[in-house]
Formats: sequence, C-alpha cells, structure tokens
Amino acid sequence: MLVKFFTAEAGKKMFLIRGARRPKFKMTADLLPFSYGTYDGTLKKQGLSYIATADHVKHFSQISADLMLNAYATYIMGLLDAAFPDGVAVSQWFDKLFYALNLINNGFDPAIITNIVEVQLLPVFGVAPEWHHCAVCGRTSTTYDYSEQFGGLICERHFAADSHRLHLAPRTIYYLQLFSTVDLTKIGKIQVNQRTKDQLQQTLDQIYDHDVGLKLKSKRFLRQMKQWSLTPK
Repeated sequence: MLVKFFTAEAGKKMFLIRGARRPKFKMTADLLPFSYGTYDGTLKKQGLSYIATADHVKHFSQISADLMLNAYATYIMGLLDAAFPDGVAVSQWFDKLFYALNLINNGFDPAIITNIVEVQLLPVFGVAPEWHHCAVCGRTSTTYDYSEQFGGLICERHFAADSHRLHLAPRTIYYLQLFSTVDLTKIGKIQVNQRTKDQLQQTLDQIYDHDVGLKLKSKRFLRQMKQWSLTPK
C-alpha cells in the first residue's frame, strides 16, 4: 500500500508499506486516516520511502467518527498538500496541523480553526493581505474594510477608491486581524456569532477563489455538507 504522511522530518512523503493488504496485517489500525505517532522505516530523498513498524500511534477519534469534523480536517490537510511540495520539511506547519486537528478533535469550532489555518496559509500561496494597516496609505485606523483591489484592509479615507470593497462588519475585520497572528497552541476559547462566522467564510472563500485560485474537491464537499445541514428535515 502507498500511504502519504506529513512528517516532521521531511514534510509530505509517500511511503510504501509492504503486506498492508494482507488479512490481519498488524499495522492496519496505524494506517487509518487521522492517525499520528512514530513510524520506523527508511526515509529516502528520491524515490519511494518505506515504513516497517509503528509505535505510540494514536487517533483523532472524534474527527474520524463525525462526518462534518472529518470534512473540515480533510480540507485543512488538502490546503497543506496544495501549499507545499513533497519532500520539503515545514516543521512549523507540521506543528500547526497537529494543533489544529487536536483542537477540532477536542470540541473547538471546526469552522473557526479552519479559518485560522486559511488566513495563516495565504502568504504561503503568495497572497499576503495587509491586515494591520491601510494598504493604501499605511495608516493605522479604527475603521477598515477589505479591498481585493489593494490587497488588504483600507481605511475610511480610501473607501471611495474601491467600489467593490467587501463592506465587512468591524467584528469580522477584528477576527481576520486576530486570525493572522493567533498561536494555535495558546487558544483557550473563541466564540464567534453566526453572522460573523458567515461573513468570515464568505471573505476567505472569495480570497481563495479569486486571488489564490485554489479549488479543492474537499472544499466543494465541505460546502455541500454545510448546505445539507441547513436543509429542513
């Protein structure tokens, strides 16, 4: 079986696990999606790497058991898969992925954790919005809106310069600024009302669709899941 892992040592790598299709294969549970632990084998820079044994493997059991949580986690991993080439160590994002999945698994709002990952991955995709000063004049303001034209927040002095600015609520702006710098390891509690959550997602969807140009199947499935959850029974 060929299995792709996100490793601390070499980023994303494809590994060959011999005998994985055999009945009663001893590592079957260790190869389930949303598993994490220590895997021993041979790591090669070129060609296939190999995994022989696994140790101390655990599972994000809540994510595996809940279809909606599964959809969010799969989308987050899809973003990381698209953001980084195989075989390149990105230890910072290895840690961020673990903490993001751990938060979702432990009951934190999966939409908000996903939004944090989306905001912090934008520079990796070559899109780095200005979140803390006016993208036109550099001024720090108390009133901002988001402008795709100018690549970030603009202050009220320049609202007239972009007739297509997003007209975001101040609370949405606040969370976009917060999400750009928040440390996933230090999140204790984040509560966001539904109106703000909807506007956050609409904003990030627009940035990813228009500026990043990334259209993942996992994102389409996540959107479908949300629509199904809103459909009257």
